[in-house]
Amino acid sequence: MSQQQILLRVEGMTCDSCAHHVTEALKRVPGVLKVEVPSWRAGKATVLAAEDVPEEVLTQAVERAGYRARVSERFPVADPPPDENGDSFDYDLLVIGTGGAGMAAAIRGAELGYRVAIAEAGTIGGTCVNIGCVPSKTLIRAAEVYHKAGHHPFAGIITRAEGVNWRDLIRQKNRLVGELRQSKYIRVLASYGDRITLIRGWARLQADGTVTVDDRVIRPRRVVIATGARPRILPLEGIETVEVLTSTTAMALEEQPRSLIVIGGRAIALELGQTFARLGTQVTILQRSPRILPDHEPEVSGALADYLRQEGLTIHTGVTPMAIRQEGEDKVVVAQVGGEQREFRAQHVLMATGRTPNTQNMGLEEVGVELDEQGFIIVDPYMQTSNPRIYAAGDVTNGPKLVYVAAAGGGIAAENALLGNHKQLDLSVLPQVVFTDPQVATVGLTEAQAQAQGYDMGVSLLPLVHVPRALAARDTRGLIKLVADRVSNRLLGATVLAAEGGEIIQTAALAVKMGQEYGFTVSALRDMLFPYLTQVEGLKLAALAFEKDVSQLSCCAG
Repeated sequence: MSQQQILLRVEGMTCDSCAHHVTEALKRVPGVLKVEVPSWRAGKATVLAAEDVPEEVLTQAVERAGYRARVSERFPVADPPPDENGDSFDYDLLVIGTGGAGMAAAIRGAELGYRVAIAEAGTIGGTCVNIGCVPSKTLIRAAEVYHKAGHHPFAGIITRAEGVNWRDLIRQKNRLVGELRQSKYIRVLASYGDRITLIRGWARLQADGTVTVDDRVIRPRRVVIATGARPRILPLEGIETVEVLTSTTAMALEEQPRSLIVIGGRAIALELGQTFARLGTQVTILQRSPRILPDHEPEVSGALADYLRQEGLTIHTGVTPMAIRQEGEDKVVVAQVGGEQREFRAQHVLMATGRTPNTQNMGLEEVGVELDEQGFIIVDPYMQTSNPRIYAAGDVTNGPKLVYVAAAGGGIAAENALLGNHKQLDLSVLPQVVFTDPQVATVGLTEAQAQAQGYDMGVSLLPLVHVPRALAARDTRGLIKLVADRVSNRLLGATVLAAEGGEIIQTAALAVKMGQEYGFTVSALRDMLFPYLTQVEGLKLAALAFEKDVSQLSCCAG
């Protein structure tokens, strides 16, 4: 008998009894073979049914029980692609790692009705919740509030607290991390019951197709590797004898440093550098490239460097660190700057120079999983490795190191591993944000990239002094830059340097995406109505700036 899997979104459940009532109502439908409602909080039900069971019969059954339901997904049930040797398996899918990619893979496998195990050797939750996005953005926000209370034009009518209680700030950060780890990872895994089995221990792939997790031997049908990455430490002369900070350890310091050298000039370096500086640390940035954020628009790199210097950060570019040593309570970095040797001194040194993949001691060579020159796992658009039984997702792969990319890739990896390669990870429109203040938000092509690809392009550059919202907020730092194709009038890319620029960029991302798929034009963006006194209205003004001098427009006359 052909079968189908149907995922229902259920509204109105408020307790465990509700979940039981929904389960029993669906089980009574003729042709339904299995029902799972993970919990009333999950707000969903997974139904295995005969192929001829109509969707509306299921939703009506839920409604008769007193709740509301709609079908979110429906697909035929397929066994995972067959294996040549016909072996039996302990699990249909083994996921290694419980970060964003691993959790998405495990949840997707369970949603599809398969037996899933997820292995974790360290702290559940991976980088983002434990040592990445959540703690860093918490500290960034705290530093922003403290800084603006003293330096914003409204400072005269806003009271600023005396000093920073560093230990209390770190405790608050740790408390939030713990709460989110419990609610968004541990409890979520538990809500799937026996559909997802958590196995604690170090996973190692074996040539015979098994995976050992410490002393336990597991035979999975398919594997998704989602072990993430860790901060990279430059191999400077003397590094073996000097303790340096990484993004992980910097956010766990018991005492606030009086001075800090940050090696690096990209997102993590600038975010943490500005945070420490705003909280009172003397910060020096050492960047190898000729400018900070070297992959971004030069106007943005230059403007942001100016803003950071105005806040008291010292920024040196064109710096090649060579050696490091300890002198008393200080650390000294020896570097080449403009052909000359210079020394930089601070209490602590933070390395923010990229990531190293967690691929060591996993048996990847024995099972034929190919790595790139930096050690990241090479995957195709289906998230499949060079071993057809093994998939990978997240920061451990050769893709972008972003948690939302990791989560999307993890779900796709699990689905393709279990159902056969039918879905690709689409990175054609990828919005990104650097959480400095002002934020740097980007999507699509820069001017240089569009030029390199041969576009006949036009460029619009709008200083925020022309955006009414920025004027009202007394913060006109920043700009909006748009790149468009003159031939098709499509938006190719956008860069926003603005307070809360990350809240603006998704509108530009939609314009780029709709241009690719449906021919949406810059003219159409310009003609849309944008609410007045919002920062996103700057996109409309930047679109107008292709053809008009926006300084000659009245406040809301687009």
